[in-house]
Amino acid sequence: MRLKALRLEGYRNYGRLDLEIRRNINLFVGPNAQGKTNLLEAIYVLALTRSHRTHRDKELIGWNSESAKLYAEVERRYGTGKLEMLITPQGKKTRINGLEQRKLSQYVGSLNVVLFAPEDLELVKGSPAIRRRFLDMEIAQVHPSYLHHLGQYQRALAHRNRLLKEMSSSPTRAQAGMLDVWSEQLAAHGIKIMQKRQHFIQKLERWSRTIHEGITGGRERLDIAYAPSVSAADFDDESTVFEQFMVKLTEMKDQELRRGTTLVGPHRDDLVFFINGKEAQVFGSQGQQRTVALSLKLAEIECICQEVGEYPVLLLDDVLSELDRHRQTQLIRTFQDKVQTFVTATDIGTVDLNQLKDAQVYQVLDGAISGV
Repeated sequence: MRLKALRLEGYRNYGRLDLEIRRNINLFVGPNAQGKTNLLEAIYVLALTRSHRTHRDKELIGWNSESAKLYAEVERRYGTGKLEMLITPQGKKTRINGLEQRKLSQYVGSLNVVLFAPEDLELVKGSPAIRRRFLDMEIAQVHPSYLHHLGQYQRALAHRNRLLKEMSSSPTRAQAGMLDVWSEQLAAHGIKIMQKRQHFIQKLERWSRTIHEGITGGRERLDIAYAPSVSAADFDDESTVFEQFMVKLTEMKDQELRRGTTLVGPHRDDLVFFINGKEAQVFGSQGQQRTVALSLKLAEIECICQEVGEYPVLLLDDVLSELDRHRQTQLIRTFQDKVQTFVTATDIGTVDLNQLKDAQVYQVLDGAISGV
């Protein structure tokens, strides 16, 4: 999978950008606040219809623009496709080869990307919300139905939380009945989410363990454990998991009413990482935690390739300078011969250019890009 062209109009600080892409490695260099991250964000938005930096779509529209337009040509093993997105204060519209896509599930997956940004180094020691977002973004790319269940789950969760707050003082029989309805909706879509997460984590563990052993010279073994709020031996047994989910909700009902929020479900899931049997979040050094994060992102590339039959586009946003020379070399060696990559850096000296092949360096200054 390769990005052949990228065009932006009214996106962030890009009034207009028309970029033809011919190389496998594309390095964008410039001072901070010039548009490097905005460029990678635009590619990410084209792939997933949402930003990794903000939930407010209107922030993607430039100050002097009424809308933002994004366009890309994507070369895949079955041909070249044209992706378009229009972002307005009223919402987004997407097209594939000129045909409007009315559902996100019809659009997402047309371009697969893996983003590695400085905040991803928090995957190990950061909050569970960071790890859940990591799972959601990657699973949605290869299983569009996941987006549907995630959206329906979040809808049921919002209604249920609102009802719990209303019931905290003097619940009525009608409210209790509605709570049961939303609980069933929560469980029905929740088990679909947990199924996909468990399957993805199993594949992620296999790939990341091999990669991690390579980076550490075989000295460390990486294990990943899924920590759902509803435990199950087999998430594929939907009827059993549904019953366990509902039982757990019943057990937590009094606490939920006191706190006015839902305490059970995929929105409270987590991942736990172990290095040689010890929990990396607690006992791992900073270097070990960064190695785990790097292994996860590299494994993510392989997982997507295994699912869709070709490698995704890799976006490295100012992350090489955060890695020591050994980890940087491992990252470059892994991606450059098989994955088209877009790299940002504030200083070209932070990148080991001797390791790069088939590379193009661009200068980014105030929303304008020029070749070097």
